[in-house]
Formats: sequence, structure tokens, C-alpha cells
Amino acid sequence: MSVDEDQFKTERSNVSTLIEFILLGFSDVPSLQWMLFMIFFVMYLTILMCNSIIILLTKTDPALQTPMYFFLSNFSFLEVCYVTATMPRMLMDLYTLKGNISVLACATQMYFVLMLGGTECLLLAAMAYDRYVAICKPLQYALLMKDKVCLQLVAASWISGIPVEIGQTYQIFSLHFCASNKINHFFCDIPPLLKLACGDTFVNTVAVYVVAVVFVMVPFLMIIVSYVKIICNIMKMSSAKGRAKAFSTCSSHLIVVILFYGTASITYLQPKPNQSEGMGKLLSLFYTILIPALNPIIYTLRNKDIMMALRKFQNKLLTWWESLK
Repeated sequence: MSVDEDQFKTERSNVSTLIEFILLGFSDVPSLQWMLFMIFFVMYLTILMCNSIIILLTKTDPALQTPMYFFLSNFSFLEVCYVTATMPRMLMDLYTLKGNISVLACATQMYFVLMLGGTECLLLAAMAYDRYVAICKPLQYALLMKDKVCLQLVAASWISGIPVEIGQTYQIFSLHFCASNKINHFFCDIPPLLKLACGDTFVNTVAVYVVAVVFVMVPFLMIIVSYVKIICNIMKMSSAKGRAKAFSTCSSHLIVVILFYGTASITYLQPKPNQSEGMGKLLSLFYTILIPALNPIIYTLRNKDIMMALRKFQNKLLTWWESLK
């Protein structure tokens, strides 16, 4: 029997017995495991609490019953789902100092991360369109951004990526992972999994690029076009106060777009082999955890309507608390 045949049988055997992966996570810094657990646990609770407050305010305050805040409440709910796809698992691994994850759980996690990430890209584009209509076509805003239109944009953002990401996840997990079952990452993501695959992964790599272009670059170009028109329209305003007010309604969204798209595009537009594993983890930390943690702060501190609604909500809570005494 030839060496190639022996190697092929060994690979087939490894594939057939592969029932789980091991997420290495932050095992390269064992002395910091508990510190990282506490930091990420506090961050997770903060993300859940802050985004839940934004959702509550946008649903209960009459002043926030507008398309812009309808999109913001959906965005906050999406952020809660997005971090929940990765952080509970990561916290469990840090707590137990184990990273064992079944193939099915790994595939499920990857699907939700990819689907929710694609939804975020599309929802950010819908939010940019809302700002474009509000600033460039204010007289037609009520007509163009009716409740039905807003619902359709949000539904399209959530639904569009489902069949695509099911197909991409199936394609990735149809590969033969015969080299190792250790994923040098804190969640199941495409770039580190492709590094474990043996055989030709050219088709998979091309598929990653195609999906990234459709769900990352196309919405990003739509956002760029929207903001070019918005900025041109703002510059034409005669009133400095009007320009400042118009720009303030867009600045928070623009900051989030730059942070999220910057890190996500670098990750998925050079999946293999150009990206180091350490850099991949760092970028993933940014767009899956740090940016969702910053988003509520960005949107609340730079938004007078949200701050005013928050003060009213605090006053209601104080009044309620006083009535109980």
C-alpha cells in the first residue's frame, strides 16, 4: 500500500471520528483567564442592560415613535442577539477552562454569527437610507418612510441572509477537518476553520469573498452613497445651526458604521492565509463584543432625544419608588 493511500485512510478515519472541536480561546494567557471572565461578564451584562433600556425607551416614549428610533430599537435587539451568539459560550469556556464544542454546536454558532452579522450590515444600510430621506427629502419623509416601508426594510434585513448563511455553513462543515480539531479562536468562525481543513478550499474561500461582497461591501457602498448625498445637502444649508442639527442626527450612525465595517471587512475579505490568528481574534473581539458595548453609549450620549427620554424614565421610576414608601 502506498504512502498516499495510508495518508488518505488516516484522513478519512479522522474525519469519521471527529465529533467535537476545541476552542482554544485565550488559553495562551492562562494567568488572565479569571480576569478576562470578569471583564467580559460585566461587558455582557452592560450590553444586555443598555440595549434593553434603549428598546424600552423607544417603545414607551411618545417622542421616540419615529422611523429613526424604530430602526434603533431593532438595531439594539440585534446587538443583544449578536453578542449572545458568542459571549455565553466564551464565558463558559473561560470559567471551566475547557473549550470542547460539538460539531453541531459549532455549526449552529457559526450560522448565527454570520446571519446576525449580515443582518447588521443590511440594517445599518436601512438606517442610512432613513437619514438620507430625512435630510435630503424632508417633505417626502412621511410618505417614503411609512410604517409599512420600515417594517419591510427591517424584515428584509433579518430574512435575506438566512438561506445564504445556511448554505455557507453547510459548505464549510462539509469540508474534511483531518489536520486538527483545535480552533485557535474564541468562537466558531470561518477563517480559523478553513485553516483546519485539508484538501482544496479554493471554492470555499471564493464563496466567503462573494458573500462578504454581497453582505458587507454592497451595503457599505449604499451607505457611502447615502452619506455623500447627505453631506452635500448639509453643506448647502444656509443656517449653521441647521447644519449642526442635521449632522448630529447622523454622526452616531456614521461612527458605528466605520467601527463595525472596518473590522468586519478586514476579517472576511482576507480570510486565509493573509491574516494572523492573533489579529483575527483581536478584530473579532472588536466587531462581536467591543462595538456592541460601545453602541448604546454612542447613541445615547450623542442623542438629545434619548437622553431626555432617559431622564423622564428615571423620574417615573423615582416617583414610583416614592409611592411605595
